[in-house]
Amino acid sequence: MATNKVIISGVKTSELKVLTTEEMTELFKKMQSGDPFARNELVNGNLKLVLSILRKVNTRNENLDDLFQVGCIGLVKAIDNFDLSHEVKFSTYAVPMILGEIKRYLRDNSSIRVSRSTRDLAYKALKLKEEYFMEKGEEISMEDLATALDVTTYDLVFALESLKDPVSMFEPIYNDGGDTIYVYDQIEDKRRTGSVVEEKLATSDAINYLSDREQQILNERYIIGKTQMEIAKDMDISQAQVSRLEKNAIKQLKKTLR
Repeated sequence: MATNKVIISGVKTSELKVLTTEEMTELFKKMQSGDPFARNELVNGNLKLVLSILRKVNTRNENLDDLFQVGCIGLVKAIDNFDLSHEVKFSTYAVPMILGEIKRYLRDNSSIRVSRSTRDLAYKALKLKEEYFMEKGEEISMEDLATALDVTTYDLVFALESLKDPVSMFEPIYNDGGDTIYVYDQIEDKRRTGSVVEEKLATSDAINYLSDREQQILNERYIIGKTQMEIAKDMDISQAQVSRLEKNAIKQLKKTLR
């Protein structure tokens, strides 16, 4: 799909070469025999592997050129450490190394700074969780995990939460084809809780200054949830008139409530 296309400055991604298994094996043998050009051919022949990983990583707020370079570092490390005698596909070996390099970069360059001790605790917890699951076949509880790491459950949860990506308040969380619901719609402003009754009374009073038609439009738009097209049809006026009346009504409300 076009939305998953990764564009890298100066790189024609559609023209990148992809090596066959036989070509890969031959080049690894040449590299390990001291051929100075084989390593470069292996890197160039696996750049699409880096791109395929970038498509799966949440990179909307990151510079793709930078992430591509970081991914290439992981690729080079994988090439330098790959052992043909293990009879494992190179991609199977390389993907975790490339992905790990990218994830480390994203964590270390996050806009939210997390202390090293907190990050280290989170990494230890993730490693222990994985080991426990591999051995027991079930998830370890937070309480048992905290005990094993000799920390409080609160500190453990805080450390694990610190690894999650921050979410914008304007992130859409639901859309059924009508009005979109954003994260901020689900957040309570506790500073204003005590004045809810007063605000409702003030708003009701301000609405009384609007015309009947303006009140009807606001009621149908924001209480019933109709679209401007639906309201226009009900009132036998144009959508442009509904839009203008709605804007004027909101402007008047803001003016009155100041």
